[in-house]
Amino acid sequence: MVTWSEFVWFAAVSVVLWICGAVSAWRGKGLNRWAVVFTSAGLCVYAAFIVAFWVALQRPPLRTLGETRLWYSFFMICSGLITYWRWHYRWILSFSTLMAGVFAALNVLKPEIHSQSLMPALQSFWFVPHVAVYMYSYALLGCAFLLAVVGLAKRTDVYLPAADQLVYVGMAFFTLGMLSGALWAKEAWGHYWNWDPKETWAAITWTVYLLYMHVRLSKWRRSVWGYVLLVVAFLFLQMCWYGVNYLPAAQGSMHVY
Repeated sequence: MVTWSEFVWFAAVSVVLWICGAVSAWRGKGLNRWAVVFTSAGLCVYAAFIVAFWVALQRPPLRTLGETRLWYSFFMICSGLITYWRWHYRWILSFSTLMAGVFAALNVLKPEIHSQSLMPALQSFWFVPHVAVYMYSYALLGCAFLLAVVGLAKRTDVYLPAADQLVYVGMAFFTLGMLSGALWAKEAWGHYWNWDPKETWAAITWTVYLLYMHVRLSKWRRSVWGYVLLVVAFLFLQMCWYGVNYLPAAQGSMHVY
């Protein structure tokens, strides 16, 4: 039976395959077949661990911060592969591999206790869709952040159209995550919204990405401000995801498990 201690081996194989995919993407122009094959193979290995760990835990591996990092690494590579497939940016697989590898390494360096039990609030239909939808939105918005960083470095707005599409889809999933969270909160605590620190930072993050969308539709749509907003919004996203856990006001939060 697969345990968390075996994660390092699955992660190592996956990262090596992702690196091979990233290197292949740099060879030639357009879509490189081997880049897709290697990256997809790494995703399959990573997914195999998630499934096996799910079976071993007898619950979805979505409760602890380490378990959400597990999903974020997976979805980050998925988003990078989608971006590469759609726009053929040769560098995107390198950056998405680096980001996914960092989160995988954090899981290796900071192993956590993964018990089979779930507290009553997590024993809900909304548990899996809510967290999974959020993690996928975080990954899409993470790819938009990478486009913004490269766009700022190269001083070009050529990446903004691709960033727009990633943000639109990412915001759709982020909004679904907030709505499903509200329904879950009503079921668990009797209120749709409590202005809990986690909820407050989610609202702030959602507002900044919405501001980006408005800026892109305004007369400043080709401005560097679009990239700046994406960087700021992604920093807020990190605060919303795990940074809020370190705030003194969040120690009594209903979202700290």
